Amino acid sequence: MKAEDISRVAVIGAGTMGNGIAHVFAQHGYQVTLIDIDPGFLDRAVNRIEQNLRRQAEKGKIADQEVKESMGRIATATEIETAAEAQQVIEAVTEHPETKFEIFRKLDAICPPETILASNTSSISITEIASQTKRPDKVVGIHFMNPVPVMQLVEIIGGIATSEETRDAAVATAERLGKTPVLVNDYPGFVSNRVLMPMINEAVYCVMEGVAEPEAIDTVMKLGMNHPMGPLALGDLIGLDTCLAIMEVLHTGMG
Repeated sequence: MKAEDISRVAVIGAGTMGNGIAHVFAQHGYQVTLIDIDPGFLDRAVNRIEQNLRRQAEKGKIADQEVKESMGRIATATEIETAAEAQQVIEAVTEHPETKFEIFRKLDAICPPETILASNTSSISITEIASQTKRPDKVVGIHFMNPVPVMQLVEIIGGIATSEETRDAAVATAERLGKTPVLVNDYPGFVSNRVLMPMINEAVYCVMEGVAEPEAIDTVMKLGMNHPMGPLALGDLIGLDTCLAIMEVLHTGMG
């Protein structure tokens, strides 16, 4: 399926990444179904999306009318079966392999054969995820950065069986969302987290060993290395549970 043929997407997971992904798709004209087993998560996600859209309007980045129009394109559901109506599905749940594997097995069973199944995973092998399905050629990694409405980069990761058509559709989709896609091969942590997570981990070691106070460590990296945010503050923004999960994937894959 080509990117220009896709108008209906489903996003699995209504957490920080899921609601951001739903936001940008709805803002760019897609019909979006945001799916989560927790109705409370869905309610919070919809409220957060509306708040962020209104903030964009207040800053003059979008017209006031676009807030209402974008929100009108978002539906919510608690049953994964709703994803069967989408032409592309983006999974954005917790960074634990078996959780993702189970979701992809379910999606493979309920979605039409031509549906593209994408994962927002930040470290887990796309080849492994795709192997849970009978359509590995239609499985691709589309890794957005947090916060999704603001950050330009999207890592596009093809597994060993991902078709060129699927990869090209993912690239074109990212471009339609106003993002900058970068093609990355399927290695543990890809590029972003293979480089970032060891840095965050070393910053934590600096705290543990008493090299400097946390604020000093972040200041060194901001002013000395021209990073907009220090590694410890960034770790808090990402979530230390997510950082740990990614580090475990890196350790399993690379030793």
